[in-house]
Amino acid sequence: MRFKLFSTALALLLSSVWAQAQVVTHEYVPGEIIVKLRSKSKSMQASAFIGKAVAEKGMALKGTWNGLNMHHFALKPGASVEKTIAELANDPDVEFVEPNYIVKMQSAGLEGQPVSMESVYESSAASSSGGGTVTTFAQTSAPVGLSSGWSSQTPGKTPPVVAVIDTGIDPSHSVFAQTGAVWTNPNEIPANGIDDDNNGYVDDVHGWNFVANSNSPYDDDGHGTHVSGIVLGVSQDITAGSLQPAAIRIMPLKFLDSTGSGSTSDAVKAIYYAVNNGAKVLNNSWGGGGFSNSLLNAIAYAYDRKVVFVAAAGNAASNNDSSPTYPANYNVPNMISVASTTDTDGWSSFSNYGASTVHLSAPGSSIFSTFPGNMWGRASGTSMATPFVSGLAALMVRESPTMPGYQVKSLIFTAGQQIAALANRTSTKERMYVPSALTMSKSAQVSSTQPSYDVASARMPASSEDVGGDQVPACGLVAKAIYDAKNGGGPSGPFKSLAFFGVLLILVSPILVSVMLRNRPTGREKRRYERFEISSSVTMKIGDRELTGLVSSISQGGVQVDTDAWLQNGGVLTMSISSPDGRETISVQGQVVWSEEQKRYGVAFSNAESTIKQTIARWTAGLMAN
Repeated sequence: MRFKLFSTALALLLSSVWAQAQVVTHEYVPGEIIVKLRSKSKSMQASAFIGKAVAEKGMALKGTWNGLNMHHFALKPGASVEKTIAELANDPDVEFVEPNYIVKMQSAGLEGQPVSMESVYESSAASSSGGGTVTTFAQTSAPVGLSSGWSSQTPGKTPPVVAVIDTGIDPSHSVFAQTGAVWTNPNEIPANGIDDDNNGYVDDVHGWNFVANSNSPYDDDGHGTHVSGIVLGVSQDITAGSLQPAAIRIMPLKFLDSTGSGSTSDAVKAIYYAVNNGAKVLNNSWGGGGFSNSLLNAIAYAYDRKVVFVAAAGNAASNNDSSPTYPANYNVPNMISVASTTDTDGWSSFSNYGASTVHLSAPGSSIFSTFPGNMWGRASGTSMATPFVSGLAALMVRESPTMPGYQVKSLIFTAGQQIAALANRTSTKERMYVPSALTMSKSAQVSSTQPSYDVASARMPASSEDVGGDQVPACGLVAKAIYDAKNGGGPSGPFKSLAFFGVLLILVSPILVSVMLRNRPTGREKRRYERFEISSSVTMKIGDRELTGLVSSISQGGVQVDTDAWLQNGGVLTMSISSPDGRETISVQGQVVWSEEQKRYGVAFSNAESTIKQTIARWTAGLMAN
């Protein structure tokens, strides 16, 4: 037994050493991880894993994406992200585990301070009276054919929804208020405090704020409002005095805070929300962080549902072929990676490029658009180029509502115009062109299928930094170690031998742990209280939510509850339990616990009063023990 304990301890030690050798170099949220479980027996497997994570590791479940079988956890105070990743990567139920990376908006900067449209017109009038040139207020003068697109739209079509995953929006801006551009959830009743459409969000009438976890995605930065104005501006002249009803709806999803910073987990939540609530185009004017398997899975989820994903190539003037920028570098078939060009079709000096990984360009230099507080201003960046492509994709979907995202992308590429500035900088060498893309979308035979995409083949080990852009066909820490060893990477010198034996022991440590668990005392000799069979309802209060479950056994020490609802909130809940005959009810606080022997959850009574225990003893008199 001592040898088994020593072997297990040594394996964990070497696992920790290897984890430290594979330092995660990208910025991430302290004390948080994202875990994806393998697909077999999703419900039971997830319940078992989460129960162990809560009860044995002190982790708290912060969120779950059931459709993706992914879970977002907060670690217990003081726990190491790297060490936890190294440990969980060896769990046979885990497909991948990774940090919760931090990402940022992709704007090269605002030109001056935002101004009111009135002051702009006054300045123009003063210039004109003094013999100057009258200023025009087009968002861009780049030859992308915007005005032709405004006039060639088919009337009476249903406006498609573009999810602007960003810093939010100022819905009171005259452009959005007059056109009715902000998306309204048709299945939600405003301000009744009820999740009417059962999508997990209460009163999400106009999108969601994932930073504050509220139904108010108000823009406290300005970036999202500026981006939203560009999307809408592809469909009409938003600088005109008279505005038309919106041909595009904007779904504001705030996941970037007032500093323009956000997390992978909130980005995934926003993508998942957008797709599940009807968005056809996702605008992503942000990037950063390491290769995220969870984000890749979310984008693939959007692809499977025929949604277009448009992403900013980045503003570091670097080559994305050799220095990947995410999410733009994910090679999912619905991805459009956008670089920036100028009004005169020149190259924007700040823009990232990539002959293989960046697809096409759109105007992104000195773009005139909306800002919060009914203001206007100019800003530059691939953040500004991206919404031009998103707006075009939305107009194409408006013409052909059943057109899948992959086909929309293909037609945008076919319709683009080649320009000299993009030679060796994008894969198509093209800048977007609205008229041709709209014409093609009207006449195209809509495809009913898309090419298959295997997200598993594109994954990388989530516990490591990117490996030169290569794809490592496995998951977790061990896969990374084997990959590096085969390719001459990883630790060198004495650490290389140590890492080898560490990996070997990591592989066998689950077996050692399993043997230890089998040798533990099991059965009734471990129970402090005799347990009785019971069939009774239980109402549990978690925060402001009340959930009903079924108690299948009870003792003075706790109950076994058959429901997954309490897996959130760190496993702490308040229960109201009815007696077997339904005549009495007791209220008691409990803590979720996991029984390794029986592979089940239970709720242990926390500091239950003696009167509670006496009541349970009275209830169980005459019941059958189990």
